Amino acid sequence: MRTEDAGKVCCLIGAGLFGEEFISPGKGGLIIACDGGIRSCKEKGIRPDILIGDFDSLGYVPDGGEVITLPVRKDVTDLWAAYEEGKRRGYRIFRIFGAAGGARPSHTIANIQMLSHMAVNGCRGVLYGPGAEYCVLRNDQLKIERSEMEGTKHISVLSLSDRAEGVTIKGLSYELDDAVLTNEFPLGVGNLPDGRDAEISVRNGTLLVITERA
Repeated sequence: MRTEDAGKVCCLIGAGLFGEEFISPGKGGLIIACDGGIRSCKEKGIRPDILIGDFDSLGYVPDGGEVITLPVRKDVTDLWAAYEEGKRRGYRIFRIFGAAGGARPSHTIANIQMLSHMAVNGCRGVLYGPGAEYCVLRNDQLKIERSEMEGTKHISVLSLSDRAEGVTIKGLSYELDDAVLTNEFPLGVGNLPDGRDAEISVRNGTLLVITERA
C-alpha cells in the first residue's frame, strides 16, 4: 500500500508481530527501534539509527549509538515517542512494523489512533501487521495499483469520524460515489479487488483502510 508520493521515510520498529514485509526506509530514511523492538531488529539483522524507550520490555538500557531513555511513567507509548522524535527530525512519512497483533490488542488500537493523528497533522503512515496493512486518510485520497493488490483478500474502508462525507471508492468490486460513512455502521467492510487499479477518497472525514492478505 502506497500512501506517499515522495519524501524521506521513517521506519518505527516495535516489539509486536511481523508479517512478510521488507523493512527499509530507503535513501535518506531513518529507523527508530522502540524498546523490545530492539530485540526484533537484532533477530532480523536490522541496524536502527535510534534506540528509544523506557526499556522495561527489553530488560536493560542499551549502549552504543544514539539512545533516548524515557521514563516508565509517561502519557505516551514508546512507539508514540518514536513517532514524535521522527517528526521532530523532519520526517512526515512513517512505516510502522511490529506494532499490530500480538498479546496486547489495546496497543494495536492505540497505534491506529496514532495513524489518525498522523493524518490530521500532515503526516502519512502505514501500519504493517501479520496479514494486514492499515492506513488512515483525512480529507485525502489513496491510490492502490493493481500490482500492489496481488495476494490481497479484502480491502475494508471504515469511518473513524462520526461522519465521513464524500467517500468515493473506485476499482473494487463494490464501488461508492460521494457516499457518507459513519462510525456506527461498517458499510465498507470486506470489499474485494477485481483486477483494476483502485482509488479511495474522502472529502470530509477520516477513514481507516485495512488491506487483508490471503
